[in-house]
Amino acid sequence: FFAITGDHLIIGFVSVISYQILEASRTPSQQPKRGSKKVRRSDSHKDMSPARSTERNCDGASEQKWDSSVSLELLRSLQQKFASERNWDQHHLPRSLALALVGEVGELCECFQWKKDCGATPGLPSWNQEERIHLGEEMSDVLLYLIRLADRCEVDLSKAVLAKIEKNGKKYPASLVKGSSAKYTAYQQE
Repeated sequence: FFAITGDHLIIGFVSVISYQILEASRTPSQQPKRGSKKVRRSDSHKDMSPARSTERNCDGASEQKWDSSVSLELLRSLQQKFASERNWDQHHLPRSLALALVGEVGELCECFQWKKDCGATPGLPSWNQEERIHLGEEMSDVLLYLIRLADRCEVDLSKAVLAKIEKNGKKYPASLVKGSSAKYTAYQQE
């Protein structure tokens, strides 16, 4: 949990929201039993390790499935509630959130800094559990700021992302781009 102040910017909800999302997404069988010890924050990361599937995709990484019970709407509503309870909506202006998002992307990139290409292959086989947990936290920060920004801009991110995927499918038709990393302008037909 952290706070940055200046230009009326107070941002500190990301870590707590990540924890609340994890807790809210637990199935009834994963919930602590009555009278049992409460789950500590540090224990909440234990199931963040990659899936242990034996199936591999074309680049050698294991295929994994994400928890389908966690939706963009759940994340949006949890963040909105968190900010409202602290009267932080006044500080969560689009500009401030966009700048905070850029900072979090920088922190995410630091996870890969100095790793060399062989240290960042799909599946991250050379990474230890602590590095994976840290990576997941930084990815979560980026996602949460993006969702909060979309909410404050009144952009339905669920609809926007589906429209963007469809648009990208038209910009990069598989029949023309398969195996290539060239920009879409290389494939445009006049």
